[in-house]
Amino acid sequence: MAAARSKAMRSHLGTWTESRKSCSILQHLCGCREPAELFPCLLVILKECYLVVFINLWFFPSTAAKSKSKGKSPSCLGYPLSIFFIVINEFCERFSYYGMRAVLVLYFKYFLQWDDNLSTAIYHTFVALCYLTPILGALIADSWLGKFKTIVSLSVVYTIGQAIMSVSSINDLTDHNRDGSPDNVSVHIALSMIGLILIALGTGGIKPCVSAFGGDQFEDHQEKQRTRFFSIFYLSINAGSLLSTIITPVLRAQECGIHSKQRCYPLAFGVPAALMAVALVVFIVGSRMYKKVQPQGNIMIQVSRCIGFAIKNRFRHRSKEFPKREHWLDWASEKYDKRLIAQTKMVLKVLFLYIPLPMFWALFDQQGSRWTLQATTMDGNFGSIQIQPDQMQTVNPILIIIMVPVVDALVYPLIKKCKINFTPLRKITVGMFLASLAFVAAALVQVQIDKTLPVFPAAGQSQIKIINLGTNDATVQFEPKLQSVDVMSMKSTGYMTFENSQLRSLNIASGNKTINAVVKLPGGSRHTLGVKNTATGIDVKWLFDNVTSKPEEGNNLIRFINNLPDAVNVTMGDTSFGTLMPLSASNYNLFPGGRKDKIVAIRNSIPCSVTSKAFGFGSAYTIVINRCVGDTLNVTYSEDIPPNTVHMAWQIPQYFILTCAEVVFSVTGLEFSYSQAPSNMKAVLQAGWLLTVAVGNIIVLIVAGASKLSEQWAEYVLFAALLLAVCIIFAVMAYFYTYTDVNEIEAQLDEEEKKQAKKDQDVYEKQSETVSQM
Repeated sequence: MAAARSKAMRSHLGTWTESRKSCSILQHLCGCREPAELFPCLLVILKECYLVVFINLWFFPSTAAKSKSKGKSPSCLGYPLSIFFIVINEFCERFSYYGMRAVLVLYFKYFLQWDDNLSTAIYHTFVALCYLTPILGALIADSWLGKFKTIVSLSVVYTIGQAIMSVSSINDLTDHNRDGSPDNVSVHIALSMIGLILIALGTGGIKPCVSAFGGDQFEDHQEKQRTRFFSIFYLSINAGSLLSTIITPVLRAQECGIHSKQRCYPLAFGVPAALMAVALVVFIVGSRMYKKVQPQGNIMIQVSRCIGFAIKNRFRHRSKEFPKREHWLDWASEKYDKRLIAQTKMVLKVLFLYIPLPMFWALFDQQGSRWTLQATTMDGNFGSIQIQPDQMQTVNPILIIIMVPVVDALVYPLIKKCKINFTPLRKITVGMFLASLAFVAAALVQVQIDKTLPVFPAAGQSQIKIINLGTNDATVQFEPKLQSVDVMSMKSTGYMTFENSQLRSLNIASGNKTINAVVKLPGGSRHTLGVKNTATGIDVKWLFDNVTSKPEEGNNLIRFINNLPDAVNVTMGDTSFGTLMPLSASNYNLFPGGRKDKIVAIRNSIPCSVTSKAFGFGSAYTIVINRCVGDTLNVTYSEDIPPNTVHMAWQIPQYFILTCAEVVFSVTGLEFSYSQAPSNMKAVLQAGWLLTVAVGNIIVLIVAGASKLSEQWAEYVLFAALLLAVCIIFAVMAYFYTYTDVNEIEAQLDEEEKKQAKKDQDVYEKQSETVSQM
């Protein structure tokens, strides 16, 4: 997320400090005294400017055409009107991308039924692809179609991909037997993969074009307006990502469907698809106002060719008879000019420092995969608000908005007053260290979560739980003399684990009655033993508990036992459990967590009801129907699987530490890169920076696949240790790095070129004089 949010600054801004001007600029434009007034004021400005756009397009089209023919575009408050279309386009596109990405890993796990590891692998493969395709987009825009046509063409591809993702998540598409699950998952997987490839091609392809296209709309004398535009552009990126990560998880949590109600992934993917269509339409509507620069070739191609020729030429002259040159790139001097070679040297010097950086992104981008999956096993109840697991990702953009001005206006000045030379490379090192600490915090949270997870029996084991349904206390002896437990009336025990090879029989005593029962249970399963003392003896009922894992997504599993002497028809909420005979149990049914439902039992056509207790999240309960007094139902609850007890708020510290790491790492990295690169080579560094994000996501695939760790906390510690090791390596590299004054070097090159031009002119004049004399 950080790489995309900082894209606006990468294209044309040299340092992060320029984006700080946005508040004072907006206050100047709006006349606002308080920061809280800036947002509504900005809306007013946009409204007024779009009114001007509407009037120009519909009532005075000839005027707009004349302005364009004269090389001038319509303006509002000194800004080209075209940039407002670009800002709205970026907002909608970022909403579309982050909205889809927010629910993606849960879609893999719960809809496509992939396990955590496969879901994580495909998620990071998709993200890596999104950051590899910008290089392709830049080449197409600069060498072939130009920015405008590239954005339009790939936005169409992008919109189609989003639409396919929405269609792929429709459960009823292949649910022919209407049982609530797809009959042909392969169709959904194929559609999903096609959609994701198209989305990656679209979002990655337009990534290097949109902000640069916005910068092209300004004239040379509008440098201040261009700087302010990128501040507003950056604001639209954050606004789109923040709103989408709040809204789309809410849409996903809804239930929809034709034949059966399921999590509403079609809506969660459909809304981002609609926003992408809106982004495309808005961008095309402003077409007549845009200043379109023709493609002039891509500097990355020139740099690549220069490097390739230098390597090839050096290999040809590897013999000792050829004298060594100061730098291996100097072997390109036979074909390329001195300026390009010198600029390429400066770029490669920075790109060398990029080598350790992908490890940071390997940890950072797990917010959308491992950390989201971690949140599914936690309690998201924030009082009157129920937070969805994928909504926890919103903590990052919220903290970004808070931390950027705090760090920039408070922390850095304090460090400077302490006379600490906090260089850019030291900031990057600190960012990597903080990201490592964030994963240590995630590991500590995971350890606490693991303590609450139920332990299920192994292949040669059985787990037995006893519920006393009678009015007398009961004693159960597991033979031969393995364990003895006392169970009070209307109470239950927890699950007890026994080796199948050892457990032979049960001896049950209740009141003055005793019974002995032979035990033969299948391995690897859970069972509930219902015991009831009656007038004629002791009734024993074995129930098979077909629950092999903790309920996910915060849902609860509920079943009923009929402890009445007559048959009853049981309903809870909108779910019917059917008719239960005496001492029989229903199957488990799934219910959303954190809510109460009305329980209705109809006995001999007489209904009795009661409101259930508020269930937690991720639990399983057996509800025993004991008696009906008047119209009030009396029930008792037996906990089969405990609810999630670790609150999602415990994830906030790890998000906070990682956001601090992002602020000092990502922003500073861009500042450093721009200060150390030639003015015409920023696109090369932009491609290199995006490539580090892609490689980071590939590292997740490699490490997670090769580690084979069974415990999730251990994987978090592994990633933290790897980043700490890389951090130390980078610190050593940074220690030996010598900062370059790019302006001074380029000034020297300019001076040398002037001298060479004068020298060539003198030679030419002498030759001309000689020729004239002859």
